[in-house]
Amino acid sequence: MKTNTMISPLMQTYNRFHVNPVKGKGCYVWDADGHQYLDFTSGIGTCNLGHVPDAVKTKLMQQLENLWHCSNLYHINVQEQLAAALTENSCLEQVFFCNSGAEANEAAIKLARLYHPERSNIITFQQSFHGRTMATLSASGQEKIQIGFAPLLSGFTQFPYNDLDHLTKLKEELPAAVMLELVQGEGGVHPAEQQWIDELVQICTDDDILLIVDEVQTGMGRTGTLFAHEQYGFDPDVVTIAKGLGSGFPIGAMMAKKEVSKAFQPGTHGSTFGGNPLAATAGLATINELQHTSAIVNGEEKSHILLTYLNQLKQDFPQLKAIRGRGLLIGIETDSSAGDIVKAAIKEKLLILTAGPTVIRLLPPLTITEDDVTLFAKKFRNALQQVYA
Repeated sequence: MKTNTMISPLMQTYNRFHVNPVKGKGCYVWDADGHQYLDFTSGIGTCNLGHVPDAVKTKLMQQLENLWHCSNLYHINVQEQLAAALTENSCLEQVFFCNSGAEANEAAIKLARLYHPERSNIITFQQSFHGRTMATLSASGQEKIQIGFAPLLSGFTQFPYNDLDHLTKLKEELPAAVMLELVQGEGGVHPAEQQWIDELVQICTDDDILLIVDEVQTGMGRTGTLFAHEQYGFDPDVVTIAKGLGSGFPIGAMMAKKEVSKAFQPGTHGSTFGGNPLAATAGLATINELQHTSAIVNGEEKSHILLTYLNQLKQDFPQLKAIRGRGLLIGIETDSSAGDIVKAAIKEKLLILTAGPTVIRLLPPLTITEDDVTLFAKKFRNALQQVYA
C-alpha cells in the first residue's frame, strides 16, 4: 500500500519540537546533525541518573545475553531482588510491577476498591495528573485532558489542593482512598503544604481511609530523598512509582503495606510485561546506584545552586512571577506563554519543559555538575532575552 510521504505514519498525539536526539550521555543529548543540547528534562523526569548511566548499561548488557522475557507465571529472580530493594528502602512491604505510572495508579485504584468493598469513591485533587487511561484520566483533576472522553468513570471526587477547610468534608464522604501528588508536576509544580498534609494524614488514619501517594514524578530521588513523602514525615498505605525507576526503561510499580496488599489475590490483577527481566534489571541497577552513590545528595546540592541562579534571573526579568518546587523538580511561573520560552531555549540548544500554559518546568538529572548549572543559567538567560526583548 502506498503512503503519502508528507504525512507521518505516527498518530498525531504530540506537538513535537524540531529536535531529533540520537545519542545521550549524562546531562546532554546530540541530534542527527551532531548538535549538542543541554537536557534539563531527563525524559520528563525519567533519566534521573542522566542518559545511559554506565552502571545501568552494564547490567542491561549482561541481561541481554541471558533472558529478555518469560512470564509472571514463573519466578523472576531479578524482579524479586528489585522488590526487596524497594521495600527495604521504604515503609511499604509488597510490590506489584507494571509498565508505567498510569498502570501503577490503575493498580492502586483497583487495590483500594478491593480493600474497601463497601466504599467506592476515591478523593483526588484539582490540577492533579495521574495518567491517561480511562480510570487515571477520570481521577485526574484537569478538565483539559478529559475533554472528548465522556462519560468519565464514576467514583472520583476532586477536592481543592492545599485547602485545609475542605478536608472536613472527607469525614462526610468517607471514601475508600485519597490519592495525591506531593508536588503536582503537570499541574504547575505546586508542593503540598505541611500543615495540610498533617491534617489529611490524621483524618485518613482516624477513618481508615487509604492514603495513596502518586510518586511517579517525585520518586527515585527527584525531590531530595528517595521518596518525597519522607520529607513530610508520614507513611502512606500505597505508593506508586515509575519514571525514574528504570533510567529510561518502561517500568512502574505499586507498593503497599502488607495488610492492604492482601486484597490482591491470584487473578485480581496482572501484567504481561510488568517487571520482566530487562525492566527489572534496569530498575535494580538504578535503585542500587541511587542508594550507593551520592546522586541524591548531589541533586539536592545542585538544586540550591540552581535556585540561586533562578532567583537572580527573577530579579532581572520581572516577567518571572514565582519559583517553586522541591529538589530538582522546579517550576517557574511566568506572565506569558511558557511554550514561547521553551522554543527560544531550543534555539540556545537547551531542552526544558512546560507545566501548564505559563509555567516552565525543570527536571535535570540528579547527576548534574556545577558547570552544567552554570551553562543552563547562561542559555536560559539568552532564551528569556529572546522572548522579553
